[in-house]
Amino acid sequence: MKTAIVFDCEFLCIEGSQRRFWCAAADPDPVIAQIGAVRLGLEGAFPLLDTYKAYVRSIDRFGEKYPLDPYFTNLTGITEENIATNGLTLQEALSGLDSFSDGARFWSWGKDELNMVAISCYIAGIQPPIPAHRFDNAVKLLIAAGMPIEDLAKTPSNKLADYYRVEHPPLQGHDALDDALSISYTLQHLMKTGKLQPEVFDRTSPFLAL
Repeated sequence: MKTAIVFDCEFLCIEGSQRRFWCAAADPDPVIAQIGAVRLGLEGAFPLLDTYKAYVRSIDRFGEKYPLDPYFTNLTGITEENIATNGLTLQEALSGLDSFSDGARFWSWGKDELNMVAISCYIAGIQPPIPAHRFDNAVKLLIAAGMPIEDLAKTPSNKLADYYRVEHPPLQGHDALDDALSISYTLQHLMKTGKLQPEVFDRTSPFLAL
């Protein structure tokens, strides 16, 4: 079965980091602490076939462990205990994600790979294990499905399924897997209702082919 991988990441932050583009003196580097991914079937009933979740032991540019700010823990639910008990190195987490994908293209709400691969690997001093051409922006898929641009600009990934009134199990916002599930439930719904054609996932630039 043809598949696509929908993924999301949670990046280290303190209050206001995103607004400041992580440029304040106290802001951590925007490296990943959690990856979540869903394998979405592109045939038949478009099933959600499997999931992947990894906590990452985030390190700074000197190789030291980053402490989690209370704001980040309150936002994401990720605790120091989660990292200590289940945390992987960045290399291990990305290798696991690559194996999980089985060669399928990755889609995120925006360009999470720029932080997940480009920034995080640069800070960690490792070679990116997944090339850039395997990633794409799921916003293109919603454009192809007819979502208004003004709504796209104000709808975060964790609110996407609710925007389309898709019934789904409870999801926690700013949890990487649950945010990936919110996108996946939405794409599944749009394909089932015929608003999004599975072939769009194969195009290099889906919105250019409308």
